[in-house]
Amino acid sequence: MASNAALDIRIPSDVSRIEGIVAQVVHRCREHRFAGRQLTLNVPVALTEALSNAILRGNGEDPSRQVRVRADVSELRLVLEVEDEGDGFDLDACTKDPSDPGNLEREDGRGLYLMRSLMDRVERYRGDGNVVRLVLHRR
Repeated sequence: MASNAALDIRIPSDVSRIEGIVAQVVHRCREHRFAGRQLTLNVPVALTEALSNAILRGNGEDPSRQVRVRADVSELRLVLEVEDEGDGFDLDACTKDPSDPGNLEREDGRGLYLMRSLMDRVERYRGDGNVVRLVLHRR
């Protein structure tokens, strides 16, 4: 099997860049024989949501701001970090269960809920910018 497959790139705040980043990460996970569901659902959906939030919310779609994506894929797990230049947010306060009656009409908070449902761990911290870390253990 392959050794660790690391990725560390910066992209402009442009949603058209999301698909290419997701494809690169999924490819690295495939090389490490992650499960089919992880390759087709968990990784693409959670990473797409994290990148979308960073571009649209964190950076306000400002083309002068960048998003940094770091991925470390090993035999045991995938660790993703998506960093934007925004002010940050409260992960728990912003995560809304879309099935709660009061949230059925809301359009925000669903991405964080999906990330937390699809990944083994989701956390937020301040680095040089606002960072969301996603961890998925290989099954």
